Amino acid sequence: MKVLRLLFTVSFLCVFLSCNQEKEGVKFQVKNALDMERTYETVELSKSFLSVESLEGLGIQDSETKTILTSQLVDTNGDGINDVLLFQPTLNANASKTFEVIETKADSAEVYCYSRFVPERTDDYAWENNKVAFRIFGPNAQYRFENNLQEGTLSSGVDAWLKRVDYSIINKWYKKYTEKTGTYHEDDGEGLDNFHVGSSRGVGGLAYKKDSTFHISKNFIKHKTITTGPIRTSFSVEYDVWGSEGIPIKESRVISLDYGNNLSKFEVNINGVDTISSGLTLHEKDGVVTSHSDETWLNYWQPHPDSELGTAIVTSPEYFIGTEKYDTEEKDLSNAFMHLKVFNNRVVYYSGFTWSKSGQFENQHAWEQYLSTFAKKLSSPLTVELVK
Repeated sequence: MKVLRLLFTVSFLCVFLSCNQEKEGVKFQVKNALDMERTYETVELSKSFLSVESLEGLGIQDSETKTILTSQLVDTNGDGINDVLLFQPTLNANASKTFEVIETKADSAEVYCYSRFVPERTDDYAWENNKVAFRIFGPNAQYRFENNLQEGTLSSGVDAWLKRVDYSIINKWYKKYTEKTGTYHEDDGEGLDNFHVGSSRGVGGLAYKKDSTFHISKNFIKHKTITTGPIRTSFSVEYDVWGSEGIPIKESRVISLDYGNNLSKFEVNINGVDTISSGLTLHEKDGVVTSHSDETWLNYWQPHPDSELGTAIVTSPEYFIGTEKYDTEEKDLSNAFMHLKVFNNRVVYYSGFTWSKSGQFENQHAWEQYLSTFAKKLSSPLTVELVK
């Protein structure tokens, strides 16, 4: 799978920063205030920050080494004009680096961060990067379930596809399904889908708690792909009104997944409540729930057939309220929850997983160290300043 990416025959010519004026390439500094190396964090540069009228043909270069970094342009509002330039710097502990905007020549590169609507399997929406893959379920799957038709699914939980390769598998696995040449429920060396969601929250689905009851939505009703590429895939989904009696909830989300990350970002716009909960299914309830309130993460580490699986939620301190293990005899409704504050109809959290057969983390401890580091980075994001 290929997409246009900004890779690069570079000349140290001036960059056109407005339609009438030519300037030297804009320089900016990225700073890391933490005592740890920073990798796989995406910096977003807007047109207004760079004082440019267009981002077309622009890329990023390390000012010291002259290395050209992989970058990606994204049209965030769907008007056909790219709004942000993405790249992922590597910074040492307590260090900064200077970069500059340059002219680049578009070239093709592998799409590691990919997503799409999947009408050939009712109406899933699936997304992935080089580490993990997920899917959620749409209105046709709900209709089929409610009318006792084949291949029906009623769920607003998030499904995990357990991949063990760094290349894209979504189209390949669905092709097995449509052409009946195999099944993605069996591992042929690339991984498989043997993660049960049902009415559970899966990996990060939402619920609203009123008194002692958790209320959940049905399937998404609308979707829109925003971007795919070497650094990020993102899309939006909308849900029909849901909630408890007398408390209608209206919800839409932008979900994104960046290169090198095990956790998807959920940016939720929600009306009707000032708190919401994100959950992790407890499956057979034979795993261990761990959390760290100071670092605002929640993890469920569980046996998973002949392997192990860690699912997790991380947020930043301003959204964090607390965690809860909710255990019930009702099928699929036992979940570990992170309770979240809603500010100005918005809440942001991250959720994802690791599978032991992927070889990404040695054990539960290594995975929880990743969550700890991830949370610390959220609390102290990289800063970007123009160099005058």
